[in-house]
Amino acid sequence: METIIADKGYDSKRIRETIESQGARSGIPRKRNSVKGNADLDRGLYRYRHLVENTFARLKHYRAVASRFDKLKRNYESVVAMAYMILWLPM
Repeated sequence: METIIADKGYDSKRIRETIESQGARSGIPRKRNSVKGNADLDRGLYRYRHLVENTFARLKHYRAVASRFDKLKRNYESVVAMAYMILWLPM
């Protein structure tokens, strides 16, 4: 069964019902004032989604990546690879 993960801003009954009607599980955390709680939330999957989202946000800080100056796909992919190397070197 597929899981759809999203931010808390998408926490609504209608969105959850739409996801479940398509045969998938909802991985959307409920808001703090929710009565039901987050017992069914896959926290590990949500944590990985957060890491990926933050990585793309940091990658967009590089002007050449965000505005895509390069016309050729291979050049753009090289710039993205170099930006990733710079991001991951300090870790």
